[in-house]
Amino acid sequence: MLISVAVPVPHLDLLTYSVPDDEPLPPVGARVLVPLGSRVVTGIVIEQGRPVEPGIEVKPVRQILDAEAFVPQDVVDLARWTAEYYAAGVGDAIPALLPPMARGGRVDAHRTTRVAAITPAGIEVLASAVSGAGARVGLRPDADVRSALRLAARQREALELLAGSPAGIPTPALAARGIPADTVSRLARSGYISIRHDRVDRDPFADKQSQPWGAASRLRFASARRAVAGSAEAAAGLEEIRLKADATGGCLSPDAVNKPAVVHAFRPAVPDAGPALSGGPDQPPLKPGVPTARTVRRGVELRRSAEALAKAESPHDNRNDRRLTAEQANALDRLHAIADTGRFRVALLHGVTGSGKTEIYLRLTATVCRRDRTALILVPEIALTPAVAGTFRHQFGDRVAIQHSGLSAGERHDQWQRIRRGAVDVVVGTRSAVFAPLERVGVIIVDEEHDASYKQDESPRYNGRDVAIVRAQRAGALVVLGSATPSMESYHRAMTGKYDRIVLERRVLDRPLAAVTVVDMREEYAADGPDVVLSRALRDAIRSRLDRREQVLVLLNRRGFATAVFCRQCAGTIDCPNCSVSLVIHGEGTARRARCHYCNYTTRVPKACPLCGGAYLEQTGFGTERVEAEVRAACPDARVGRLDRDAIRRRGTLAALLSRFSTGDIDVLVGTQMIAKGHDFPRVTLVGVVSADVGLGVADFRASERTFQLLAQVAGRAGRGEQAGEAIVQTLYPEHYSIQLACRQNYPAFYERELHFRRAMRYPPSVSLINTVVRARTFSGAMDDAADLVQKLREADGGRDEFRVLGPAPAPLGRLRGEYRAQLLVKGSNRPRIRAALQAALATRPDLQRRIVVDVDPLNVL
Repeated sequence: MLISVAVPVPHLDLLTYSVPDDEPLPPVGARVLVPLGSRVVTGIVIEQGRPVEPGIEVKPVRQILDAEAFVPQDVVDLARWTAEYYAAGVGDAIPALLPPMARGGRVDAHRTTRVAAITPAGIEVLASAVSGAGARVGLRPDADVRSALRLAARQREALELLAGSPAGIPTPALAARGIPADTVSRLARSGYISIRHDRVDRDPFADKQSQPWGAASRLRFASARRAVAGSAEAAAGLEEIRLKADATGGCLSPDAVNKPAVVHAFRPAVPDAGPALSGGPDQPPLKPGVPTARTVRRGVELRRSAEALAKAESPHDNRNDRRLTAEQANALDRLHAIADTGRFRVALLHGVTGSGKTEIYLRLTATVCRRDRTALILVPEIALTPAVAGTFRHQFGDRVAIQHSGLSAGERHDQWQRIRRGAVDVVVGTRSAVFAPLERVGVIIVDEEHDASYKQDESPRYNGRDVAIVRAQRAGALVVLGSATPSMESYHRAMTGKYDRIVLERRVLDRPLAAVTVVDMREEYAADGPDVVLSRALRDAIRSRLDRREQVLVLLNRRGFATAVFCRQCAGTIDCPNCSVSLVIHGEGTARRARCHYCNYTTRVPKACPLCGGAYLEQTGFGTERVEAEVRAACPDARVGRLDRDAIRRRGTLAALLSRFSTGDIDVLVGTQMIAKGHDFPRVTLVGVVSADVGLGVADFRASERTFQLLAQVAGRAGRGEQAGEAIVQTLYPEHYSIQLACRQNYPAFYERELHFRRAMRYPPSVSLINTVVRARTFSGAMDDAADLVQKLREADGGRDEFRVLGPAPAPLGRLRGEYRAQLLVKGSNRPRIRAALQAALATRPDLQRRIVVDVDPLNVL
């Protein structure tokens, strides 16, 4: 029999292989090892059951890895639809279906830990060795007392610990308690303990700076509790921490609960702490009433942990005790009514920033889960996943999984397997989570549905929001699209009745939206010169907030220190040799470098112009690094941080930076659009926008929409707590409608104005659009190939005027990574007809397969 297999190779369609007659036919969704040229690769079975035709030679599969479907068939079908709709090969979608560790053919890639458990023989020998233990453990009269007497002190200690934990203790936890590996091995050889290997799922929720609240923490905690048994206050405080940690899955440092800090966190001194609270060789036991600096520091850390755990909710807390606003209650009732139908529907939840959309998500998800269905929560950025997942984890406990590329390969594998096993009810993740192997999907929530991060840059160039809608349609589920600034497409569908529209016009607790002040930078330049970065109004406002111990966000959606190097002698700029863009200056002083943001070409900043040799070079423009320096200069005592792609290259840096800002360790956070996306910082009372018009100069029909969304979103970060918020917007074009309407938070007015432009120019949402870019080593080669495609598309239309073809023309980014780029746009109202014509044209030019980019429903046309 024959099977059709998709392999993770770009541009490849389905490949056919044979299955030997003596082997069972693998089901759709199973993994197989198949030959591909000189390689052996892992593929997914997409179709099965066709007989082998006589006289046709087909390569056989090398190995069938799964007897059952590894990927559910509905997810396989979704991937096939994605590849077809977005004009890609099925193989392009395979990486989204499989976790990294499953792509290499590994059948079992989970992690295990050794767990020691006491045996009946161990109980008997322990009872003989410990005075009075016989009564506790039921020692038989004929127990081997001589063997018990030969037990070393460490062996007795290990058996005592294991006797108190019938389920066993992981050997790393025993090692943390001072039981060496050789002691464990001797006890195992003697038959006093057994060793088993338990599967361990890597937990992305665990605090990387501390250990999970597991066996090691409990052992050290027990020692600390015994040491402070004389103080009811200390014992009660410790017990509160333990209960909270057990309830929330929280993390505490094992060292913190076994050091004098435990005592100092709850009372000034203890008459006799005892050896159990010894800090080890580098820290002596606590002396009565004499706290050391290190002890005090540990005490502060523990107190913070206690406070954080005290604020955390139990997974079983009833959130219905929280009172909803009238708007929230009405929105939730409407969503419940839609969900009760059990049919596919799409609802646009259009709520201003701070209106309580997350609370609605939680309650709707709880309702769906009570009906034995599951929920998929999509967020646009990895940075938002921990906060959103943590919120759902407080509500649903460990029945929550996360999926995004920021996890380690092991964490992604384990989370994916938990989803596949049906061990979770809620999945939170970025766009790729739309392919999670989740069964019985009842609701899909797409938060910040307008965000461009839902669109993938590589083939298949799918939009996670739109794929989520297709998945929900096939599952008969409800889709909730949430945003304060919806995409033009989603809002248009809501206004034309295709989606349900639910509006939240007021913030929770009737908090006002941030008051917005617009600063005309033309006046600032006239008064203070052309080098002004921070206006006088913004500088004064930052200082005022810092004096009141409040926090500030400063947005500039442009990275680097300077955006170009300009020669005053020949008017030339230092450009990238591979791309048609100027190099951006990063760093200061001797560390300063010129870098391309597209191909990452980097060079030293020259002292003379490479074009004319002139020595008069001037750095022009500015990015987030320059803004950070200006804030530090204006406010020397402020703690300033920067959030952009350059500042968070290393894993964990982003989470650490956001954590520092949320805890108040950073006063002013400067950043790109990353700071505008869904973050909730209650102490932020001021948002400054530097160069609000930076996106308006881009040759893209969505420039005004993106500018409006960015300004409205970042202004919404201010005033989310008890204090009112303010936003100061600096611009050279204060009269532009996107800036004016964003400052007034008037989305309906912006939609009407922008829709008029889109209809006049025939751009989405009034028509469908496909952007096609052809690459070649020469400019003429790119233009000629694009012209050939244009001709074939017009022939396919046959004069019926079902679609229009614009081009060919040089792409706005004419050269990229050493290749020239030519562009053509296809517009029309019949989307299937456009795709069919384009695929027919491409079929005549297979040589273009690796040199062409087809972007269906593009979010930009660069």
